[in-house]
Amino acid sequence: MAAAQPTGHEAGRQRQGRLWSNLKEVCDLLHIPSFNIAQTDELLFQHVQFKTGQRIHTIGQPFDMLYVVNSGFLKTVLIDEFGNEQVLSFPMKGDMMGVDGIHTRHYASEAVALSDCDLILLPFRKLASLGRTHVELENMMYGVMSRELVREQAMIGMLGALSAEARVARFLVSLADRFAQMGYSSKLFNLRMTRHEIGSYLGLTLETVSRTLSAFNEVGLISVDQRTIGIKDPDALKNLRRLPPSRARGRQNGAAARARAAEAAETAAAAPAPHTAPPLLAAV
Repeated sequence: MAAAQPTGHEAGRQRQGRLWSNLKEVCDLLHIPSFNIAQTDELLFQHVQFKTGQRIHTIGQPFDMLYVVNSGFLKTVLIDEFGNEQVLSFPMKGDMMGVDGIHTRHYASEAVALSDCDLILLPFRKLASLGRTHVELENMMYGVMSRELVREQAMIGMLGALSAEARVARFLVSLADRFAQMGYSSKLFNLRMTRHEIGSYLGLTLETVSRTLSAFNEVGLISVDQRTIGIKDPDALKNLRRLPPSRARGRQNGAAARARAAEAAETAAAAPAPHTAPPLLAAV
């Protein structure tokens, strides 16, 4: 029999580098204020690298670790008894994962790398021990977990209140904002997730996501080149409620094209006629 493929911590540790971060660096990555702890440089947390498609933890796996994303993109999913996935989130730099394992001491979701990733391991026992002696750290960790909960609640509210077009628009705006926070371009970026995964996250079908992106491209809100998205009108995306029906968009585009053609014709008519040589006289 072939040897079982390692998953989770085992697979990551087989490819571990020598990079470690101290507590202040972890706090900076999480966007929480660092505080004075004696010998903070001795409180080190290991980095582990994961390859695209590799699982970081699986559903039901014993919980012992929180993860902070230092680089890369991931997804967290629920998987039903038929193997169907429901995407819960797309963690990226500065996000914490694994919080759902605290309650039962088993992870309730699965985390998968969508690109090569570098994660910082936060052993939960180590954090709990530090929290007992440094209340500030414990409160800040609660704050990070609360931030994740607020983000999930906002997502649930969006799914219940917005049209399909508005959901996709908010998703793109949210991605653009996150890229800006990480120091990347908010106007042009690559989608690390598939349209199917976006649909699962937003409660939409693959076809609806693809059709909506095409419609946004058609009306000039974005540009689409496979997985590359260019944001052309972020304010319109942020405030979008629903696109007009495709027929109405077609009439609008047709009217705009006719107006441009008429303007071009008027411009051409008003321009002076170019000088031409007189025609040759016909031979008698």
